[in-house]
Amino acid sequence: MTHPRSTLTLTPTLLASRIEDLASGERPLLLVGPSLGTSVSALWGPAVPHLQEQFVVIGWDLPGHGASRPSDGPYTLQDLADGVEEVLAGVVAEHGVPSSTPVLAAGVSIGGATTLTLAQRPGTRIDRLAAICTAARIGTPEGWAERAELVAQAGTPTMVEGSAQRWFAPGFMAEHPRVATSLLQSLQHADRHSYAHACHALGTHDLTGRLDRFTRPLLVINGAEDTVCPPADAAVIADGAAAGSVPVRAVTLPDVAHLAPAEAPEATARLLEELLDD
Repeated sequence: MTHPRSTLTLTPTLLASRIEDLASGERPLLLVGPSLGTSVSALWGPAVPHLQEQFVVIGWDLPGHGASRPSDGPYTLQDLADGVEEVLAGVVAEHGVPSSTPVLAAGVSIGGATTLTLAQRPGTRIDRLAAICTAARIGTPEGWAERAELVAQAGTPTMVEGSAQRWFAPGFMAEHPRVATSLLQSLQHADRHSYAHACHALGTHDLTGRLDRFTRPLLVINGAEDTVCPPADAAVIADGAAAGSVPVRAVTLPDVAHLAPAEAPEATARLLEELLDD
């Protein structure tokens, strides 16, 4: 059975620096995306103090998460990548971003899968990309279909307990309760049908066999404690990209599970600065 393509409207949010800095071309533009179940402000907020001196940071939210309106039907990672390109085009047009301004993009989990998709597009305006806590393929189509059905029927609160176990490295919730609570609350408030649509998108995400097609320099960051997308997944991406024509760097962060910008904000920001300067 085929479904009509969902119309995606991703809402951008200024997270760091002044929007006026875009027109002057004084700072590079960094587009950041969230993981499934989180808002971009909750996930990237801890990293903002470490990014604001270097970048103008603009986040985008998944449909039905954070500031973005719900999706009206199933969509794919290609559709999501189109939505990010539209966000960028809108920012460039509205604020007169010079063509010489570097544009970087970073995303986590499904946001990172979107980054991988964008990195394979020859015509993208984005110069360099970072895929964080993600993989060329995440889980199985059957597993994502089961989760989508559960959440569509019972709501996103059913995911809170399991996500708390998967998202954070041991001890993080006790040491950083405000950060963890903000992230879990964004999950609880996410639109259940939009969450289910995102699950279906992840069920069709599979770049294995196409990892030599990246057209832009790529940084892959994974957490040593990540059980969803373990460090081996970053190595798979880097090894698969070795036959391609652009550099791909893989980094594993210690004491980090699935949400690196929240768990290791300073280290994540430093790696993004290195991606810009490399």
